[in-house]
Amino acid sequence: MTGTTGTPLRVGLVGYGLAGSVFHAPLIAATQGLALDTVVTSNPERQAQARTAYPDVRVAASADELWARADELDLIVVASPNRTHVPLATAALEAGLPVVVDKPVAGTAAEARALAELAEKRGLLLSVFQNRRWDNDFLTLRRLIADGELGEVYRFESRFERWRPQLKGGWRESGDPAEIGGLLYDLGSHVVDQALVLFGPVTSVYAEADVRREGAQADDDTFIALTHESGVRSHLYVSATTAQLGPRFRVLGSKAGYVKHGLDPQEAALRDGSRPGASGGEWGAEPEDLWGRLGAGESPVTGGGSPVPTLPGDYPAYYAAVARALLSDGPNPVTAQEAAAALDVLEAARRSAAEKVTVTL
Repeated sequence: MTGTTGTPLRVGLVGYGLAGSVFHAPLIAATQGLALDTVVTSNPERQAQARTAYPDVRVAASADELWARADELDLIVVASPNRTHVPLATAALEAGLPVVVDKPVAGTAAEARALAELAEKRGLLLSVFQNRRWDNDFLTLRRLIADGELGEVYRFESRFERWRPQLKGGWRESGDPAEIGGLLYDLGSHVVDQALVLFGPVTSVYAEADVRREGAQADDDTFIALTHESGVRSHLYVSATTAQLGPRFRVLGSKAGYVKHGLDPQEAALRDGSRPGASGGEWGAEPEDLWGRLGAGESPVTGGGSPVPTLPGDYPAYYAAVARALLSDGPNPVTAQEAAAALDVLEAARRSAAEKVTVTL
């Protein structure tokens, strides 16, 4: 492995759709100690886009080209459609390469744990890209909880809602179970992971999953209720059919509550072509009028509570942690076992919605 003498670790990125082009490639390129070596996509238009954005990058039409020269690479990032995550991660590990896999890593918790076992057997890093652990609002909420500002937390409401009444097409909206589409496994992966990080293991799961839009095949309006071992109840909403968006977070505790509207600005910035470290201003910062409010007894809509400065979002921290894990034995920022625990919850939610029951874990 290179990188020990100042040479960056060479990264092969499989997939150059939304995940690969908007999230992974820019963050890899911005991370000290990493270099985007190869992009794998069979789409000629995306190949051209990758070459334009990264003139020094090599482009391959198939991941098999990476395994053929595994000794020239130090890390594989899997950002291709969900159904390909397990076979591609398996192939990379068997080729002796550490792997980052986009969420949800696999379709089942059992598959995620099998990948984790393979990585451990090979002595290789296997990390899962859960970038929304570094959202600005989530970082702020973690600090408020750690500082005791809320007291004992009773209820955690988290919404990842959008208004997209027209279908966009593609595998994410497919009803084929093999595609692992639908919002439960897409945005649901984020809100469930955040709930587990904040409040720990879950004892029971109740869910409602609906297909609202004409022509849709996969769930596009889903609610998940979790009871944590700690006693906290998490109410999680993911939707593409929300005409009026609710607060991103509403967290209620014995001392105070915290309400935060709006999404972290990093995805929009990356989509617009901004890059960490290359743009004016502080990366991931948001204006004061979007800050959440902390208080008790009044609604934040009518001025109740006090504004809480939102910490800057920090997606670059994920790949910086991956680089440290590979170069200096730093901790894995998101393990496959953690991803498997989230998949336990997602599988229970899918069963709950289908059978109209509460599932005990």
